[in-house]
Amino acid sequence: MALTDLSATALAERLNRREVGPVDLMQEVLARVGAANPAINAIVSLRGEDDLLAEARAVEEAGPPEPGEAPLWGLPMAVKDLVATRGIRTTWGSPVYADHVPQADDLIAARMRAAGAILIGKTNVPEFGLGSHSYNPVFGVTRNPYDTSRTAGGSSGGAAAALAARMVPLADGSDMMGSLRNPAAWCNVYGMRPSHGLVPGDPVGEMILHPLSTLGPMARTPADLALLLGVIAGPDPMQPVGAGFVPGGEGPRGKRIGWLGDWGGAWPMEPGLLERGEAACAVFADLGAVVEPVAPPFPAEKLWESWVALRSWAVAGKQGALLDDPANEGKLKPALIWEIEQGRALSAADVQAASAIRSEWFRAAARMFARYDAVILPSTQMWPFPAEWDYPRDVAGVAADTYHRWMECVVPASLIGLPVVNLPAGFGPEGLPAGVQLMGPRGADAALLALAEGYHAAVDWPGARVPE
Repeated sequence: MALTDLSATALAERLNRREVGPVDLMQEVLARVGAANPAINAIVSLRGEDDLLAEARAVEEAGPPEPGEAPLWGLPMAVKDLVATRGIRTTWGSPVYADHVPQADDLIAARMRAAGAILIGKTNVPEFGLGSHSYNPVFGVTRNPYDTSRTAGGSSGGAAAALAARMVPLADGSDMMGSLRNPAAWCNVYGMRPSHGLVPGDPVGEMILHPLSTLGPMARTPADLALLLGVIAGPDPMQPVGAGFVPGGEGPRGKRIGWLGDWGGAWPMEPGLLERGEAACAVFADLGAVVEPVAPPFPAEKLWESWVALRSWAVAGKQGALLDDPANEGKLKPALIWEIEQGRALSAADVQAASAIRSEWFRAAARMFARYDAVILPSTQMWPFPAEWDYPRDVAGVAADTYHRWMECVVPASLIGLPVVNLPAGFGPEGLPAGVQLMGPRGADAALLALAEGYHAAVDWPGARVPE
């Protein structure tokens, strides 16, 4: 088995036992990137081979750290291009920042470096992370490793595609509206949106009013998710969020799991996706869980009403200055302009009403989780669509009224900051991957990963179907 086929956990163990060295691993990773990336375009701003081998050699000569001191020691990683990385071009997928090279790391990149990771470059994203399709005017389109005519999803599309194609053993991502789940589903890997407040962002700008987005891990196994989550989680004295993560929890036997399906018919779904979700539920039932259908616990239209308002308000607050700068005329994605304008049109009463709905949903979800340890719902409402599209105009024949309506099924977790893991759920008749969301109550991150580990041991879809 090639080193690039191993999990991050297995590689870390081999590195620390000196069964493989960082230089040999870096050489194999760069060879894999050279072979796979031209067709997929997942990794961008790749550092030079000489520099990377020199860094790997220095790491190797310094020797492995003490146990637990640097859990990512010697592992090559590419960081999502929405994260500033010292000395490595960071563009946010925008012509505005096409030549930007930061002088300092964002917190998540600094934590990965401190844990021993060697940063080889960036993973591609949609412009400013908007829309779950990773294309932008700077680097172009990231394609799906299982069918290069299709999208890899987004905004962590480059990360998911790089993982699936064995170009990196582990990846970071971020998730506002499914960006750690949609691309993971479409690339047959795991992606975790942690509980809000577990993983801090960067201590800049407004940090309290917009708790919709979070950073998180992506991997080919749940154990690898836990490995990276242990590195990037933890308090930051400059921020009101951040908490430590300790793995634990029990497997599926005896757990109560609900199947939410298409939210009582509220979400249009392309054929075959609900069947893949039901198959995933059957795996949990075979493992000893009690699995049963769940009626919609809250009106879908109210969730969407709250989400659209709060998302636009957050985007307008964060990116509005870009629209106001005359130097950026003609450089901004139409979806970004639309979000800013929508957000600026909201009154204080509109925002209060949207947040009140969010609070109602939090209470309804708490009642649901008083009965269930976790619930399952589809990660996507569509199969991967053609890479040439900017976004789908309809979902299963139902017209989309916004550029992101086709991602409605990810809103329940995002709106109230619940932990959720995308589980690979097999393939459709055209050979395209599907996924399901395993969602739990706030703070159940370790418990969800334990459930995911039991599921993975039973099916291991990333290992069972590797991209050609």
